[in-house]
Amino acid sequence: MNITPTRILLIDDHALFRKGVAQLVGMDPELEIVGEAGSGREGLALAQTLHPDVILIDLNMKEMDGVETVRAMKAASIEARFIMLTVSDSEDDVVAALRAGAHGYLLKDMEPEDLCATIKKAARGGMVLGANLADNLARALVDDKPQAGVTPSGLTKREQEILNHLCAGMSNKAIARELNISDSTVKVHIKHLLRKFNLKSRLEIAVWAHGHNLQK
Repeated sequence: MNITPTRILLIDDHALFRKGVAQLVGMDPELEIVGEAGSGREGLALAQTLHPDVILIDLNMKEMDGVETVRAMKAASIEARFIMLTVSDSEDDVVAALRAGAHGYLLKDMEPEDLCATIKKAARGGMVLGANLADNLARALVDDKPQAGVTPSGLTKREQEILNHLCAGMSNKAIARELNISDSTVKVHIKHLLRKFNLKSRLEIAVWAHGHNLQK
């Protein structure tokens, strides 16, 4: 059976790193690098013409950094999964990237064999966060003082079910199938959860819930 590979755009201002990632990803028949860019602006232009499924974006780039690149792509209505791939494990950088609209945050020192598996998870709609980054994000969220008074008893039954599935890394479509409801209904419940927790992204919800034992 022929498998349509996940199409990946790589944005990084270090050519040698791009080459290494491209070679690694090229070994997996389920993945395909369809374009490379050395800057955020170049990456934005390529994304608009190549329509990749996943975009790997470096954080620290000149002129337009990774966070600015994600914001620009969201503003341009680019339909892709945006994954930061960087050396920075700073709490502020992780939070900034996720709040800009990134669907995941990975570190460049991750095990090479884990990168392809993580990209596939992201392509399926899953949330991806590099090892040890959950603690960093949880600390940052505590500093931001979300609604710490929210407990399972403060959630509706449906909200609790969706929260549990978010914590498992499931996409909206997967949650909708599991609960036999529409994608739009899932989105509405997630918006309610974001408002209750005073958070900005589904990944933040999952990390906050894990840290405060809100999942069942």
